[in-house]
Amino acid sequence: MNFKHISLIFFLALVACQNEQNHNTTDIQSTVHRDSGVRQPEQNLNISFLLDLSDRIDPNKYPNDAMAYYKRDAAYIKSVAGAFRNHLNSKKIRQINEKIQVFFEPEPSNPEINEISEKLKFNFSRHNISKDLLETFDHNYRTYPTQIYNLAIEDNNYIGSDTWRFFKTNIQDYCVEEGYRNVLVIMTDGYIFHKDTKIKEENRTSYLTPEYIRSVGLNSNNWIDRYKENNFGYINLDKDLSNLEILVLGINPDPKNDYEEEVIRKYWSDWLENMNVKRFKIMNADLPSNMEEIIKDFI
Repeated sequence: MNFKHISLIFFLALVACQNEQNHNTTDIQSTVHRDSGVRQPEQNLNISFLLDLSDRIDPNKYPNDAMAYYKRDAAYIKSVAGAFRNHLNSKKIRQINEKIQVFFEPEPSNPEINEISEKLKFNFSRHNISKDLLETFDHNYRTYPTQIYNLAIEDNNYIGSDTWRFFKTNIQDYCVEEGYRNVLVIMTDGYIFHKDTKIKEENRTSYLTPEYIRSVGLNSNNWIDRYKENNFGYINLDKDLSNLEILVLGINPDPKNDYEEEVIRKYWSDWLENMNVKRFKIMNADLPSNMEEIIKDFI
């Protein structure tokens, strides 16, 4: 074998070794990148509840043999709190920066309800997270929501729900924070009414009631055509809620109108989409056992 042949063989072997080395280096780097244990921090979670304490929770006016509606609300809240707790458990202590709180619109006149709602406000961080605080959180969300509803029922002073006004005035200040995944959970039967916020702009309103739905003819099989042709819906608000997710729980349509549920969903969907709500889900007042997984999946 002459010198040229030896040189060529040596050169090819060198190239092959270099390619193999590069290949191995690439594989190692790729493996380190995937399996080094470095993970993006979980998003910080900011959950808000908006509770409708109108007469929809009155067990005498709206009885239900399977389970009273206010008890369903309390169970939904417990499920949300459970999902929040699971989220806390999934994070490293140094990453924890989570919030949860309860709001009403309007505020209840009973000061005891407002005092209890303060006990449902938590701000967890790496500076305060502890076993005692977590036990307090579990206890409070297991106990106090039912107390709030019981007090409201005992007062028997149902002044309605002003959800439209809450969105207009408070939602961005109360429920949306930068650096968080913001979730608003609304407990409502789907209707909105408050005596001090009865605004009507042509066929757009700040309220929705069964009586109003009947009065404008949205209770027949052509309701959707009438809705579109006459521009029905909630009065739109100049809001950008693209950093907010909304879970609406407890829709309970009037059974006298076969199309009531569809009308309610249309009002809410159009309104939330107009405000660029990032993601939303609207659920009926089903039994809590049927709702738990849906709630946890959403959170």
